[in-house]
Amino acid sequence: MAFNLKGRSLLTLMDYSPEEIRFILDISRQVKEERKAGNITGRFAGKTLALLFEKRSTRTRCAFETAFGEEGGYPVFLSKDDIQLGAKETIEDTARVLGRMFDAIQFRGFKHETVEKLAEYSGVPVYNGLTDRFHPTQILADLMTVEENFGRLKGVKLAFVGDGRNNVANSLLIGCSKTGVDFTVVAPESLFPDRELVAYAEEQGKKSGSRVEVTSSIEGVKGADVIYTDVWVSMGEEDRQKERYKLLKPYQVNDDLMAKTGKSETIFMHCLPAVKGNEVTFEVIEGPASRVWDEAENRKHTIKAIMLATI
Repeated sequence: MAFNLKGRSLLTLMDYSPEEIRFILDISRQVKEERKAGNITGRFAGKTLALLFEKRSTRTRCAFETAFGEEGGYPVFLSKDDIQLGAKETIEDTARVLGRMFDAIQFRGFKHETVEKLAEYSGVPVYNGLTDRFHPTQILADLMTVEENFGRLKGVKLAFVGDGRNNVANSLLIGCSKTGVDFTVVAPESLFPDRELVAYAEEQGKKSGSRVEVTSSIEGVKGADVIYTDVWVSMGEEDRQKERYKLLKPYQVNDDLMAKTGKSETIFMHCLPAVKGNEVTFEVIEGPASRVWDEAENRKHTIKAIMLATI
């Protein structure tokens, strides 16, 4: 089923129905096949994209720039040192100016309120490339990768191990519960996700058939088809490094933890960049269970899909 998503922003997957997420994933598969076949289309010819970055980026920046450029569009990279965003000019004013010059805007930075204001005042689609609260484009790539490996989403069990209240864990809660993926957060109690967000995911799970669980026990990974982790210290939290390492060391993804799933076919995923030897051992991320490079590539295809659907 096709949906008319033209003009829509992507700030969080809360804004999209399960059917709309399915539609975007179907487009993602199509554009990935086109790319592998060498098809040249040019569907963004004459279009422009503003890329606003407060935080450094490898996958998000490269995915947006190549996805837009391959379709004939012109992406413009703007770091916090290049424009007046929130400095000498309010975010609202910057949004109104960019909205008159660009067909869409991507924002990657700190406060989620910034991307909300850009969407409210620009009048064009705005994409959240990462904020302190959510990382929706990452989760679209994750769902695509899971489906490529298991041929389905419903009934697959994904366990996120580590910092259970970061933007990736938050967004996985939403994306998994909406698409029928059983989702377990395995984290220290002090790093459990926000209770309101868990309640939202549980409510979505009642509709999709997804089971949502939050536990501090490593045994929570039992039966997992996917083990997922992220860095122990997120950007902007570097002052908590020693505290986090001590707290999360028991949650390191290693061969012993992978074995606790009880499944030989369990795969490993990570949004990257990874600190090998901290949240995951070298043997796991470089081993046969790892799908992190497929996952990274899929950032591009899912980002192209969301832009095609909304521009």
